Amino acid sequence: MKRKMILTGTLATLMSVATLAQADDDRLAAERLDDILVQASAFGFQAFEEIEAKRDDRFEVDGWLDDEWRAEVRFSLESGESLKEERKRREGGAWGMSEAEVREAMALAVAEGLAEFEEIQVDRDGRIEVEGRDGEGRELEVKSSGGELLEVERDD
Repeated sequence: MKRKMILTGTLATLMSVATLAQADDDRLAAERLDDILVQASAFGFQAFEEIEAKRDDRFEVDGWLDDEWRAEVRFSLESGESLKEERKRREGGAWGMSEAEVREAMALAVAEGLAEFEEIQVDRDGRIEVEGRDGEGRELEVKSSGGELLEVERDD
């Protein structure tokens, strides 16, 4: 019985460590943004709602292909191919960040110390949030709008 409890406890600990390690892999170096935008634009994205880093050099883009079609696509940075794709026809027109706005928001975040990003997203009011980590591995969130820095949150 004692052996079973120890084994169960050890297994639970290993699963927790594996989960944490997986979460840590859900980041990409800030300089990979150019590669991401090239692939997403080649696919047809014109407006970006969210760009999210995934494990194994993968990323996901949510946004608009045109004024009617919204898409959510998972890409491989290594191969350049789309791995999973979902498209939906929507009314109301496209909204989100242009490629230039994504680059501008990332430049502001990098200026604040961002080294790796986890997610870039925009709300309907045009506020962009870049989440990631600085060079020392601390969490960092940078919020901007219209090219202006609004707020920086650091986990110390």
